Amino acid sequence: MTIKISWYSHACFLVETGKTRLLVDPFITDNPLCPVKADEVEADYIFVSHGHGDHVGDSVPIAKRTGAMVISNYEIQNWMTAQGVENTHPLHIGGGYDWPWGRVKLTIAHHGSALPDGSYGGNPAGFLFYIEDKKIYHACDTGLFYDMKLIGEEGIDLAILPIGDNFTMGPDDALRAVKLIEPARVVPIHYDTFEVIRQDPEAWAIRVQQETPAKVTVMKPGETIEL
Repeated sequence: MTIKISWYSHACFLVETGKTRLLVDPFITDNPLCPVKADEVEADYIFVSHGHGDHVGDSVPIAKRTGAMVISNYEIQNWMTAQGVENTHPLHIGGGYDWPWGRVKLTIAHHGSALPDGSYGGNPAGFLFYIEDKKIYHACDTGLFYDMKLIGEEGIDLAILPIGDNFTMGPDDALRAVKLIEPARVVPIHYDTFEVIRQDPEAWAIRVQQETPAKVTVMKPGETIEL
């Protein structure tokens, strides 16, 4: 089965597996780089890594319109329910769950997680997806941490890593992350959305390919790759 992965810029991805659509961190409406509109996006599952507005994004209206299940930590799941989202599933760090399309496990992510209205958003997370025989690690917003080496021991086919600096890992730490994870392929994210996180992904890709065996794919907003 071919897995299609579309990047809508920042940390937002649409993963299509068979007839199932998985939407991650749908920051769309207020995202100056996003090439789609929120009311155009279809999803069966929505994953929210943490409570910041540039990751919660359009989760609520998309979930209400499509009936998609929102998957996040328990605190965000409760917040979603309070916003009128009816279909949710809570997880926590280290916990995973099996769905008909595959499995997802929440991983560590080091940063904040307050929700847009100031509510407590619980612990931020990354996502480790197991889809067919592929393993995709979406680090979301995080600083570098050594336990990425443990995630890498899973045998990661695709690592999705922030490089923007200021709010997340910058290029240097993201390169160190690649060395810890040792993925077959890596995609840089969370850069250029705002002036404070301007980066040169092509320059970073050259460094990664010079210092590691990983293949780097620098995606343009709206571009799709296949696994």
